[in-house]
Amino acid sequence: MEIIVGIDIGGTKCSLTFAVANGYAIEFLDKIMIPTNKVDFNDMMDQFIRIIRDRLETHDDWSLAAIGISCGGPLDAEKGLILAPPNLPGWDGVDIFTPLKDAFGVPVMMQNDADACALAEWKMGAGKGSRNMIFLTFGTGMGAGLILNNELYSGSTGMAGEIGHVRMEPDGPMGYGKKGSFEGFCSGGGIAAQGRKRAEEALRKGTPALFCPDESFLESISSKSIAETMEKGDALASEIFQTVGDYLGRGLAVLIDILNPELIVIGGIFGRQHAILERNMQKVLEEEALDQPRKACRIVPASLGEMIGDYAAVSVGIRAKLET
Repeated sequence: MEIIVGIDIGGTKCSLTFAVANGYAIEFLDKIMIPTNKVDFNDMMDQFIRIIRDRLETHDDWSLAAIGISCGGPLDAEKGLILAPPNLPGWDGVDIFTPLKDAFGVPVMMQNDADACALAEWKMGAGKGSRNMIFLTFGTGMGAGLILNNELYSGSTGMAGEIGHVRMEPDGPMGYGKKGSFEGFCSGGGIAAQGRKRAEEALRKGTPALFCPDESFLESISSKSIAETMEKGDALASEIFQTVGDYLGRGLAVLIDILNPELIVIGGIFGRQHAILERNMQKVLEEEALDQPRKACRIVPASLGEMIGDYAAVSVGIRAKLET
């Protein structure tokens, strides 16, 4: 039985997913999680190789066909180099292809996480059957994967789709190294930053928010804690998510006007807070986007759920197998 291994590399954890695939129809067989925090790259590679070898030895009917890697950028995906990801300190210019190819002699491919998730949603999720689709991560950060004319488009240096870097305002929450950026307004980190600022203002006025009843809560504010209190009726939390929905609409208007997609699939926070975000998002879209392309574009939550990272990495492995 031919096996695809998908490696999903994140700032806090990595996962190795073992799957059998018929085209892009996937059956998951096993999954191993590894904490990433402060782990040296070479040590992590040793763990990857040891785990894969162990599983292949345990299952003598398995034959490794390819390895796919999904990782946050910046990357040189063609050469297999992880360049300088902010969430992986010390992993600067490291070569992930050579150790895996030397150990297993199979095709290895890497994509940035937004591109990999776009591929997965296009082939197996909400974007199945579409020709021009955009995927937005909307998680810890904000990035886009672009499916244009039935192909994954990565750009001349593999950096296409970095919509999170686009500036929405001259000043504002920091995201992607830029104040007032799309990522600053529409990401987990950006929402938390907005929450801390608004919470400090509320404390000074003597009207604390539910998600920050006193100063000791400031550092622990997260997009999740704000969302939880919004569901309990906290007015300030609701205002924050309404603002996020406004800026989501602005960012989507840029994408719709430039790329004219038929479908935008949004992952992460959008699916969890769909109702409040969509209401404000649609209002702004009607004001900002060109009428014809806006009406031609559907905007939906990602359908692969919390396992999208596993689907994404395996999808890259399938692509590696098919293209060799």
